[in-house]
Amino acid sequence: MLIEILLTGVLLGIGLAMDAFSVSLANGLNQPCMRQGRMCAVAGVFSLFQLAMPLVGWILVSTVARAFVAFEKCIPWIALVLLGYIGGKMLVEGIRNGDVDCEDKPALGVRALLVQGLATSIDALSVGFTISDYRFTEALVSCLIIGLVTFFICYAGLLIGKRAGTRLAGKAGVLGGVILIAIGLEIFLTSLF
Repeated sequence: MLIEILLTGVLLGIGLAMDAFSVSLANGLNQPCMRQGRMCAVAGVFSLFQLAMPLVGWILVSTVARAFVAFEKCIPWIALVLLGYIGGKMLVEGIRNGDVDCEDKPALGVRALLVQGLATSIDALSVGFTISDYRFTEALVSCLIIGLVTFFICYAGLLIGKRAGTRLAGKAGVLGGVILIAIGLEIFLTSLF
């Protein structure tokens, strides 16, 4: 059972982290001079959300499953609105600011980072259904693994985005905004089919 929990946690972590990876990539593009500590904090926020949401989903499934099923229909709309807002804001700033030096670019705000973390992890609530037969400690271990996998994947996304962002200079913010909007649309459109 332990090996199954570990393997499931790793696979779920990889699958759930793809949206957060893309957003991390966009953040790295937008801020090519981001320092290591900030990168760890950004990846940490995404991993905390990806750790917490399946656990919240597990708790909901274990307690009030009927209410969660009704809420599940709203998840793609929430992701679309949140990522569309943040991506649109990044897009407008990228167009306005053009060729701004690294040091002059404003850092990703805490509020924007929390919105990104929520938007990219809200679909992870449904993972509570996947692990609903786990006991609490097993669900917690699985969620910890998901969070750890997400951290490393998001950190890699930030590194890749930073490297590309230094090469793209003034267009990186525009590209980052387009990527966030595209992720929101992808989450929404895949929910329709």
